[in-house]
Amino acid sequence: MKTLGVVGYSGSGKTTLLCALIPLLRAHRLQVAVVKSTHHDLDLDIAGKDSYRLREAGADAVLLQGPKRWWLTRPAPAEVNLESIGISVQPPPDLLLMEGNKTLAVPKIEVHRRDLGHPLLAAEDPLILAVVTDTVLDIPQPQLNLNDPPAVAAFLRRWIHEED
Repeated sequence: MKTLGVVGYSGSGKTTLLCALIPLLRAHRLQVAVVKSTHHDLDLDIAGKDSYRLREAGADAVLLQGPKRWWLTRPAPAEVNLESIGISVQPPPDLLLMEGNKTLAVPKIEVHRRDLGHPLLAAEDPLILAVVTDTVLDIPQPQLNLNDPPAVAAFLRRWIHEED
């Protein structure tokens, strides 16, 4: 399983890019999973519902099974790392995309929009393989056009098969 971080500042278009890339990668028969990181505490469970009550009673994990979707809830580990995330995504996909979590030590692409005025993360992070941007930058990393998801998908497919 290859793991790739997709990082950038809020509003840069990370999710929009991923939503465009996923069907392009799946069209090449790649299995794709996404981990979306957030700084907010989240709870998809509702107080008083059976799944919530089972979790509150001490279950280590609760799987809410419906006809079209399953939701698994378990406590987050004290330290988020690739191993703890990989265990949660089973079976392993061909590509695990991790949106956010800039500090995770995995290869990454950066989504950068000039108009937001933020500094480039690639300047400080040697794990950033390429920058997906709406401008031309003076950087050593490859630059990919934010408005050309097929070109970004082609870059990712080449990267996935590099070490095979």
